[in-house]
Amino acid sequence: MIEAAIIGISGYTGGELARLLLIHPEAEITYASSRTHNGKLIGSVHPHLRKLLNLRIQSFNPEKISDSCNFVFFATPHGVSQTMIPQLMDRGLKIIDLSADFRLKNLNTYVHYYGRHTCPELVKKAVYGLPEIHKEEIKKAEIVACPGCMASASILPLAPLISEKVIDLEKIVVDAKIGSSGSGVKPSRSTHHPERANVIRPYKVAKHRHTAEIEQELSLLAEADVKVSFSAHAVDTVRGILATIHSFPLREVTEKELWRIYRKFYGQEPFIRIIKRREGLYSLPDPKTLIGSNFCDIGFEIDEHVGRVVLVSALDNLVKGAAGQAIQNMNLVAGLDETTGLFFPGLFPV
Repeated sequence: MIEAAIIGISGYTGGELARLLLIHPEAEITYASSRTHNGKLIGSVHPHLRKLLNLRIQSFNPEKISDSCNFVFFATPHGVSQTMIPQLMDRGLKIIDLSADFRLKNLNTYVHYYGRHTCPELVKKAVYGLPEIHKEEIKKAEIVACPGCMASASILPLAPLISEKVIDLEKIVVDAKIGSSGSGVKPSRSTHHPERANVIRPYKVAKHRHTAEIEQELSLLAEADVKVSFSAHAVDTVRGILATIHSFPLREVTEKELWRIYRKFYGQEPFIRIIKRREGLYSLPDPKTLIGSNFCDIGFEIDEHVGRVVLVSALDNLVKGAAGQAIQNMNLVAGLDETTGLFFPGLFPV
């Protein structure tokens, strides 16, 4: 039985971890901590979990965690888990970190985007937690560094074309649109409802920190440097990411060939769906159909006019972009089928 701790339970990702672990047949939450809600019931912090989770939130205590848990999820802000994880590493616990603290292998890149790293020696131990790319490594990992949500939505559609050396590695443009839950539970001027409602607002149109993850992982697949132009937009939804990706093939490609490439790369992956229909409202991926699910939908279109392949991907930023992917990684580390507790459809309509 998996006995899990959630560190940083009070945020949206922490709440989503709690919801998904609650329905997981092989796991239970035995410890939860938060710096701001110590002593409260989980159900009082996350109202959708009332009468379902009566566990009280505690302060971070490594000894209590090691006595009651074998897996620890960190749903903490960037820069926090690196100060806590070293206190747990010699206690035989498996770590699933949803922050950025262990995603980037180049420490200079990490410092550029996030600031100082306090335990660089553990970065080498961490495995980047994208199961469709690093499944075998994840199974043996002590620390799994879960990807950023927009990084997942970008890497997954690009990986097959990069792997097959189909597209130009220096001409990749990603335009990602994300709902307000991606900004986290702590409000700011930009996430305040009167400012956020009714917007399609560009932000971080250059120098977005998820660019580093995308380039790192695609460069590993390409065995060469990959350059990505990444821009983000805030849109008036709560959940969901839609990434529109402009890539430029090195030679002429056909629709039939693209189908073959994606089926070859993802044919055995349970949470990837290739969505490309000839007609209908949902002929390409749409985050509306994915809310609450752990699927990533991927589609494509060939633009012969300018020699472009347009990729479209969609996912729920709190599930496949965060908590669901974390539990998928937990399943792999624990030796379970990766779909355990996760193989359910999205909510529709929403």
